[in-house]
Amino acid sequence: MRAQIVFGVLVVLAALAAPATTAQVIPDPSTDREFSAKLSVCNACHGVNGMRKYATIPVIWGQQENYLEKQLRDFESGDRNDEVMLWMAKTLTQQEQRVAATYFAKQTWPARSAGAASTPPPPGIAVCQACHDTMAAPRLAGQSYEYLVEAMRRFAEGERKNNATMTKMMAAIPPADREAMARYLSGL
Repeated sequence: MRAQIVFGVLVVLAALAAPATTAQVIPDPSTDREFSAKLSVCNACHGVNGMRKYATIPVIWGQQENYLEKQLRDFESGDRNDEVMLWMAKTLTQQEQRVAATYFAKQTWPARSAGAASTPPPPGIAVCQACHDTMAAPRLAGQSYEYLVEAMRRFAEGERKNNATMTKMMAAIPPADREAMARYLSGL
């Protein structure tokens, strides 16, 4: 993963060193080399065509635009902690964050692997579905088990603090129940 991050940094630095193009008010990934290079860094971890490289990395292709933009702001401000994402969010202007969120939201959510099978719904899953089956919260169905169980743990233990409701809810759910929820959601 370190090599991919270094490669991503080199891509961005190369784009920044390239001759400047006409300034654009709204960056366009199809014509703005610098912005396109920044977005290509996202693919180093989140994957090309939405197929992430590591199970602990979330799918962002097809995710809700408002959620993606909020997460970028939270990473930039430190309300959500991740060293790589802090750096990435800080390289984007506010306008670029909005355009990046729009760009990834318009992409197609990756198809589930043919072997994926859902487990029976665990008790309490209706609480998750009340928000996450709507546009009010991020899509969880189809995220990897590893990502989901880790995100739930971080909320439960107070490591992830960018959503007070989730912090309280996950703290009240035993680890075994969170694991069952993650297993179920990842199979959807």
